[in-house]
Amino acid sequence: MLRLTTDYTRNLFLILILMLAGCTGQQEEPASMEQNDDRKIGVLLISHGSHSETWRNTLFDLEKKVRERILKNEKTDGIKSAFMEYTEPSIATRLKEFDNEGYTDVVIIPILLTVSSHSFDDIPTIIGQKENPESVEMLKLEKIERYTPKATPHITPLLDFSEILRKNVLRRAKNLSKNPEDEGLVIIAYGSEPYEKEWRDLFDKAAQHVQSETGIDTYSIGWCGHIVRYSPDSTAAAVKRVLDRKKRALVIPSLVAFDENFQIKIIGGGIEKVDDHETRVVYKPDAILPDSNIEQWIVDISDEFATTIR
Repeated sequence: MLRLTTDYTRNLFLILILMLAGCTGQQEEPASMEQNDDRKIGVLLISHGSHSETWRNTLFDLEKKVRERILKNEKTDGIKSAFMEYTEPSIATRLKEFDNEGYTDVVIIPILLTVSSHSFDDIPTIIGQKENPESVEMLKLEKIERYTPKATPHITPLLDFSEILRKNVLRRAKNLSKNPEDEGLVIIAYGSEPYEKEWRDLFDKAAQHVQSETGIDTYSIGWCGHIVRYSPDSTAAAVKRVLDRKKRALVIPSLVAFDENFQIKIIGGGIEKVDDHETRVVYKPDAILPDSNIEQWIVDISDEFATTIR
């Protein structure tokens, strides 16, 4: 009798342990889910900034095009756009808004082509992740506000981590090309003085991609930004280098968006300095945007970061 009672007691004890373990496991899963749900994630698209309203509207349009797709995945709760300089909304303004709205994390997506002092120093300094003396001084001189958000910022890679630029330049070159064996490609970009090698490597790859896909075997690269002090002469020189070897030059402005000062005054002004440019130069003053591949890249990278955060 005692043996039966002991077995019964032991079995009952084991059953109680299993029941308690099951209850504990059921409670832990909702607790973990509740913790994940506490995250409120925003996406901030950061662009350089411009005095041109056309340029700014292009970036606002980019936000509109990706908004629905980003919010549809339900991992991200909001999206905004900001400009690093020249105009509002600034980075500081948007980060304050995210803080006031109770966001815990902000995925920062720089709409910049490749490395520069803006991506490496200025943006991290503005958001309090870095204390670069030169950037701090530059921000003061240009009256760019610094703000360290309560929300945790997460800066994504730049556009040159993908093949987007190559596809973009190829598409636009094909639209201008009529007879590849008689043509050369001219890519005009903003440029960055401390990172000229990285910029040149980026556009070398884009031009070589065009060559492999079209047979346009001659190309030249010129700059239109601070690296040449906004002079049209670099554009003129790049076009002339191609025309020394080819009958026609196809000029592609590799700028994020259209700015009258760059596409018309600087690049267009450089082309006008070239003899016979009316018949020998093919130029459309467009920009990298709009581009569906860039839109998808933004959607994908925001989803990737939001998934990691949650």
